[in-house]
Amino acid sequence: MSLLPRRADFSILQQAVHGQRLVYLDNAATTQKPQPVIDAVARFYASQNANINRGVHALSERATDAYDAARLTAQRFVNARAAREIIFVRGTTEAINLVASSFARPRLQPRDEIIVSRMEHHANIVPWQLVCQERGAALRVIPITDDGELELEGYARLFSARTKLVAITHVSNALGTINPVEQLIAAAHAHDVPVLIDGAQAAPHLRVDVQALDCDFYAFSGHKVYGPTGIGVLYGKAALLDAMPPYQSGGSMIRSVSFEGTTFADIPQRFEAGTPHIAGAIGLAAALDYVEGIGLDVIAAHEQTLLSYATRRLALPRLRLIGTAPHKLGILSFVVDGVHPHDVATVLDREGIAVRAGHHCAQPLMHRLGIQATTRASLALYNTRQDIDALIVALERALELLA
Repeated sequence: MSLLPRRADFSILQQAVHGQRLVYLDNAATTQKPQPVIDAVARFYASQNANINRGVHALSERATDAYDAARLTAQRFVNARAAREIIFVRGTTEAINLVASSFARPRLQPRDEIIVSRMEHHANIVPWQLVCQERGAALRVIPITDDGELELEGYARLFSARTKLVAITHVSNALGTINPVEQLIAAAHAHDVPVLIDGAQAAPHLRVDVQALDCDFYAFSGHKVYGPTGIGVLYGKAALLDAMPPYQSGGSMIRSVSFEGTTFADIPQRFEAGTPHIAGAIGLAAALDYVEGIGLDVIAAHEQTLLSYATRRLALPRLRLIGTAPHKLGILSFVVDGVHPHDVATVLDREGIAVRAGHHCAQPLMHRLGIQATTRASLALYNTRQDIDALIVALERALELLA
């Protein structure tokens, strides 16, 4: 099945940048939004806009129904057992902070440990650092190979009686490495250690089944899976969520309030204080429906074909790919000898090519690999061979210009 007609669903891709056809290869940072998502958000504000839950008027009831339906869509997307295991948050970052605050903080004791990996995004490092500093606990770090794979033997050696949580990315945002999360989860559970999976880079590209994985928490962001910004999902096993105290407090997350005390609502409302991002949840549901309508297997096959093609085409003088694990998604990070990645990205922008340059919020990974930054091209379902060819032509010009 060809995905090329799908480009027409993304009006932003029809424009020119600096007089050149826009080639958008910054999808690991955020994806563009198809018309059905834009229409769903616009339709909500045009004909349904109201606050949810307590209103008895028609608009409030329609908004509540749409919000509840969005939760069911997210439940189906990750194959959670129940809708109440789906918490709407601002994104992966807030999901991880929620678990750090409400799950880890009450359980950590001095000298306890949390395991993370060397390839984590800062959002899956810093929240654990903060809670460990507060509780007198420590981080243990899974080492990686030069190719950007986890050292599984090193992972196994990190467990002890003090290990209280593993927090690991499903797919590296800087390398594209697909981690063997099912194996990592099973190893942790053998030590009775729960696992959080950062799925921000996986959800747009891979079929996620939280029951098959048996993960305890799974987080992903709407804006990376063709949905709106400011919305995301935290999946958590109901038994764990039920035992966790609120992350934030205010309206909508209570059962009763008096000056003598407060009784909190059941999950998921307990973790959704205040007016939620209603339009965002509705837009996210439209995005998930859009992705499932194409088929995640179809998307994965298309992107893997592009990845193989781009990897061959990037065999250019002075250019070195960073992250060459055999199992990876469509992320192509590279460095050019003697040229800063920001300069490469700036020249590419003048050619209409949108890529990202920097440490990609993965400074510990960059330090491990002995570099400061990379230029990163990342693929999505609407990218084509023509996009890759345009990238290569622009890179060849950049290499001449920056020689």
